[in-house]
Amino acid sequence: MRAGHAMNPLEHDHIRQQVRAAYGAVARAGTTDAPGGCCAPAAVGGCCTPGGQHVAALLARGIGYSAEETAAVPQGANLGLGCGNPQAIAALRPGETVLDLGSGAGFDCFLAARAVGETGRVIGIDMTPDMVSKARAHALEGGYANVEFRLGEIEHLPVADACVDVIISNCVINLSPDKAQVFRDAFRVLKPGGRLAISDIVLTAELPDAMKAEIALYTACVAGAASVDELTAVLTTAGFTDIRVANRDASAEFIRHWAPGRGIEHSIASASIEAVKPLEEIP
Repeated sequence: MRAGHAMNPLEHDHIRQQVRAAYGAVARAGTTDAPGGCCAPAAVGGCCTPGGQHVAALLARGIGYSAEETAAVPQGANLGLGCGNPQAIAALRPGETVLDLGSGAGFDCFLAARAVGETGRVIGIDMTPDMVSKARAHALEGGYANVEFRLGEIEHLPVADACVDVIISNCVINLSPDKAQVFRDAFRVLKPGGRLAISDIVLTAELPDAMKAEIALYTACVAGAASVDELTAVLTTAGFTDIRVANRDASAEFIRHWAPGRGIEHSIASASIEAVKPLEEIP
C-alpha cells in the first residue's frame, strides 16, 4: 500500500472507500478524545469518539498550534486530527490564494483565511461529503466570505490550472494510494513560483508486511506513509524544485498513541514537506 507499491485502480478505490468511511464517521461524531492525538478514527481499537473541544485544542497544541490559533476558529472546526502545523512553514501573505488538500472540518482553512485577509482566497478540498458539509457550516457560522469548500479527490483536484499560490495539507497525502498523482495535480494547479507547505507522516524504517496490509493502520496514517526518498522522487518527477523534508523527532510522543503497543513510532515520523513550482522561463 505504500508509494512504491503498484496498485490497480480497484485497489486504489478500495483504499479511498475505507478512508472516506473512516473520516465520515469522525465528521458525524465530532472530535477525538484519544490521549495523544490520532490521525484517523480507524486506528487500532477505534480511537476517535465524540469528545470536547478542549481535548482537540490540547491535541493541536501538542503538534504545533498556539492557543490563540485554536481559539480563533469556529467551534468544531478543529477535530484534533493533524500531525503538524502547515501554517508554520507556509509564510502566507495577504492576497494569496491557498488550497488545502484534505481540508476536513476547515481548521487550517480558517487559519489561512486570517493570514491572506479579505483580498486573499482559501479553497478546501475533501473527498468526504460529511466533512465538506461540516466545513461549509462552519464557514457560514464564522462569516468566512473568502473561504470555500469543494468535494473532490486530492489526486484529481476540482481546481483550474495555475491559479493557486500556496498548497497546504495536514496529515492527508499519506492516505492517498497514488501520491505521484497527488503531486502531479498539485503542480498543475500551482502558479509558477507557487509553493507546497505540508505537514505529513513519513516512513523512517520498514514496516512489517502485516502492518502494511492492515487497513486500520492505513486509515490511521501509518501503513500508507512513504519514505523521504520516495517523496523526494515523486516531487522531483512532478517538476518541483527546492524540495525540503524535515522530520520532527518529537513526533514519536503523540504517534505512539495512534496504535498503542505496536511500536509504530519507530517506523514513522511527522515531517514538514516544502517544495516550489519553478518560475516559467522568460522568452
